[in-house]
Parts: sequence; structure tokens; C-alpha cells
Amino acid sequence: MSSDPQVSVVIPCFNEQETIPHLLPALDQAVASLEQAGRSTEIILVDDGSSDGSFELLKAGTADRPWLKLIRLRRNYGQTAAMSAGFTAAAGQYIVPLDADLQNDPMDIGRLCDKLEEGYDVVSGWRKSRKDKALSRRIPSRLANWIIGRVSGLKLHDYGCTLKAYRAEYLEGVRLYGEMHRFIPIYAGWEGARVTEMVVSHHPRKYGKSKYGLARTFKVVLDLITVKFLGDYSTKPLYMFGRPGMLLCFLGAVCAGVALVQKYTIDAWVHRNPLALLAVLLFVVGVQLIGMGLLAELQVRTYHESQNKPTYKVREQVNFECAESPESSRPGKVASMPNRSAR
Repeated sequence: MSSDPQVSVVIPCFNEQETIPHLLPALDQAVASLEQAGRSTEIILVDDGSSDGSFELLKAGTADRPWLKLIRLRRNYGQTAAMSAGFTAAAGQYIVPLDADLQNDPMDIGRLCDKLEEGYDVVSGWRKSRKDKALSRRIPSRLANWIIGRVSGLKLHDYGCTLKAYRAEYLEGVRLYGEMHRFIPIYAGWEGARVTEMVVSHHPRKYGKSKYGLARTFKVVLDLITVKFLGDYSTKPLYMFGRPGMLLCFLGAVCAGVALVQKYTIDAWVHRNPLALLAVLLFVVGVQLIGMGLLAELQVRTYHESQNKPTYKVREQVNFECAESPESSRPGKVASMPNRSAR
């Protein structure tokens, strides 16, 4: 195998003891297919603090599979953290996350890579014929996908499908928290990535137990609020706080004006007039919002300037002495990671 594989497959794994004996042969077939197509491949399995013997089975599987790499986390941090650990360790030009439950077919990895080579930067899997329960999985997923598409502006049929393919340059510098892994196509879109989707196979779960439930939908909605804020106001938070602040100040001024008019026309006592109290409340809250926006502006400027972090990304440079894209020397990457050249 080449020391710099073309494809890195990242598989978070948590308590999949029943699935692993079937997962490893499926990965054997997928890697053989990818290698036959000329794609050097590494598989990075991230054990997310399993307590059922999964790690021992995975470690035994690495003995005769030089392309299989294993990371063991100290405890269960969650799927997003496990996926982030795999992304950091990945050395491939293409990075493909995959669930360990075999509901997605590893043989689809090659098709996703083919789609990337058509000129796309992100290819999102779409489980068009999904084999999950309707009430607890499919219906909440459709609702969540619709909300995410409307809020983010990037409309995909299946944000929740783990099986996606990314050009590695669009994952560098991405920090994932909560359930944010499903929003990576949105982050990539902010960086100018060309995003598409394609139908992938989906199978009913035969082994082990699903770790997902309805509670996950609410977590996704809360994370979406964060994504919306980061996308629209991460470099200009004063716009978010300042606009409602100015509106409240204006409404407070209107209420104060009406209270004064009532004092001189109908001889109403100002200190007993509810409009006067409302005017003070609205104006004070408005000033507080504007002040919060100014503090957020200071934090944003400190964040960008302390890390020398630009507020823009360059896709290509022409006729410069150093035509290399800034993405090939990105700050914040782990020192031991190999550099990836920009397209």
C-alpha cells in the first residue's frame, strides 16, 4: 500500500460486538474493489469507548489487514467526537465516513469517489429506499431534513446518512461538537464546496441494537440553531444583536412619545402610565442587545486575528509567483498529519 492512500474510510464504532464479525469481511470486499480500481485505501475504525468486547475483536482484525487502523477513545464521547478523531488521523485525499452497523453498503464507497472525480467536492448519500421504522426514524428524519434545508439553504434529501464523501481539504479546520457531523456539507458549502447527492443502498439492521432515538431529533434542531448563527453571523454578530436592539429602542421611543402626548392632551400621569414603564423596559433591553453585539464583535475579532484566521477562502490563483492555494498550508492542523495539495 502507498503511505499516502487516496481514500480514507472513517468508521465510528460503539458496542457493535455482534456486527464486527460481519463488518470486517464486508470491508475486505470493499477495499479489494477499491484497490482493483486503483484507489489505495485505509480504513480507520474508531472505538468510541465500547464496553462489550468490540475493541478486542477489532484489534484482532488488524493483525492480517495492514490497511485497517484502529483508534480507541478513553470513554464514550459520541458519534461526532469519534468521527472527528478519525478525520484528524485520516491521510487520504478523499475521506468517507461510514457507520459500523452495515445498514449502508461499503461497496458504495467507490461510487461516491467516482462522483467526486466528476468535479464535486462533497457527495452526500441518500437512503432513498430506507429500511428503518417509519414512526421513530423515517418520519422524524424527513422533518429534520426539511427544516435543515430551509434554514441552511442547502437542500439535501438525507442529512442523516453517515455515508458521504469529502475532498479532504474541506474537512481541515472543521471542528465538530454535539451532533454537528451531519452538518458538514453545510460547513463545506460555506467554504465554496460543490455539493451533490446520490442514491446509496440501505439495508435493515440485522445485528446489534440501534443507538438512535427520537431524542436525537431535538438535539439536531438545537445544533441547527448554532449552525445558522455561525453561517450568518459568525463574522458580524452585531447584525444579529443590533437589529432587534435598535428595533426595541425605536419601539421604546414610540411608547415614550405616546405617554408624553397623553400627559399633555388628557392629563395622564406619566408615572402611572403603563406605556412609560414599557418604554423604559424596551429601551433598556435594546441597549443591552446592542452592547452584547459589540462584545461579540470584540470576541470575533480576537478569534480571527489571534489565529491569523482569514474571513475568506481562495479557490485558485493564476499568474502568481506562488500559485499554491492557501488551503495547502492551513493553520491548526496536527503537525504529524501529511500535507495535502490543493486542487
